[in-house]
Amino acid sequence: MAGPALGISLAPLIRSSPTLSKIFTPVATWYAGGSLYRQYGLLYDDLLIEERPEVQKALARLTPRQAYDRAFRIKRASHADVLHAPLPRELWTKPEDDVRYLLPHVEGVVAELKEREKWDTLTVERK
Repeated sequence: MAGPALGISLAPLIRSSPTLSKIFTPVATWYAGGSLYRQYGLLYDDLLIEERPEVQKALARLTPRQAYDRAFRIKRASHADVLHAPLPRELWTKPEDDVRYLLPHVEGVVAELKEREKWDTLTVERK
């Protein structure tokens, strides 16, 4: 997640260009399939580093159901990892089910922190 942390992302450019999209989509699909987190039933957002303050605040904004589902996926994946075997194929996360449920909250927190910084450093000048 180095790109979003730095505010740099090529995703909008790639999505807007049919040629770049045609080139990078198969590579992205191959990479996501090879990263193995789906074989353990995890979603991509389950891999975000929880120790970051903005992720902590975003986790607090999840609905109770989302928080429960996330904890269940992580616990099930940890158990499978201890057994040194991925989950059965029918429990793998399908690519169409791998939605970004936490990223919108993280982006909201980051935007709020930037706005707070802006207002906290505001200087008032007399005319």
